[in-house]
Amino acid sequence: MSITAAFYRGDKSFEVKQIESEAPGAGQVQIEVAYCGICGTDLHAYLGHMDARVGFDRILGHEMSGTVKAVGEGVEGWAPGDRIVVRPLDHCGDCPACNRGHSHICHNLKFIGLDSQGAMQQLWNVPAHTLHRLPENVTLRDAALIEPLAVACHDVRMAGVTEGEDVLVIGGGPIGMLVAMVAKAAGGKVTISEINENRLALAAKLGFDTINPKTVDAVAEILKKTGDKGADVIFEVSGAQAGVDLMTAVGATRARIVMVAIHATKPTVDMFRFFWRELQLIGVRVYEPEDYDKAIASIAAGEIDADAMITDIRPLEKIGEAFAELTSNPNAMKSLLKINGGE
Repeated sequence: MSITAAFYRGDKSFEVKQIESEAPGAGQVQIEVAYCGICGTDLHAYLGHMDARVGFDRILGHEMSGTVKAVGEGVEGWAPGDRIVVRPLDHCGDCPACNRGHSHICHNLKFIGLDSQGAMQQLWNVPAHTLHRLPENVTLRDAALIEPLAVACHDVRMAGVTEGEDVLVIGGGPIGMLVAMVAKAAGGKVTISEINENRLALAAKLGFDTINPKTVDAVAEILKKTGDKGADVIFEVSGAQAGVDLMTAVGATRARIVMVAIHATKPTVDMFRFFWRELQLIGVRVYEPEDYDKAIASIAAGEIDADAMITDIRPLEKIGEAFAELTSNPNAMKSLLKINGGE
């Protein structure tokens, strides 16, 4: 069967072409992809930052939703027509992390859609163990947000946000906004620090307190909001040195600081503040199955404003236009490609 797929060819370019689909192998499920989101990692690949890893014959994409088309030998519990999302982690099962039950940070982890072919194609074969079932009240469009939302669910769970805690999210991009939503649903009193006025406006529209460090003294504002205590939980999602400076400066005694962003260069961290306030630094990476379950439940319960997060939807054939727009539009949240069915 002939299907449409988009191949990254390097130099900010894609080739959209027809290829022959392959039947799912043993232990695999074939997915008819409905929507696929473009994430920050995909943008890094598009900009050439990951050429050594992805090469020039790669189908990108992992933030997706779809329907089971066929199942391979030995697969049980899944049937054609099942509505699903994919948790795109393929672990080795026999490294120190896997042996301790932490397969999501497997020492030999393969990220499906970067280290192997991804979802920006009409039919996609994936290991059956990566699938999560969707409830009927979750649309396939909204389900394309579940992967990035699972990142936020993992971050908030690792932070242990509880009712009434003062929470600061540094960086109001797509992941930062989702972290703020999940932290708020967990009972946190959330403030978002961001320098982009359009993102600040969206955060305010969604009911969050906001701070623009370019126009106010962010440290003074946080201390004022918290009665000079500081923030109990801080999520660093900006990836900037200024964000790292802020995270230690506003931490309450024994505050938990969660490093969400991947920094391009090693940041300088004020370790004296860790000593002085007994701060805790928590590293987070991707998600575990329970975070996917939580993300699905949050979408189903209406705790996440999907309409506010989805900036635009384009057909797969306009993938180049979609990536170019994202790299030049700092106000965009989440762009989706509709893989089957055009616009």
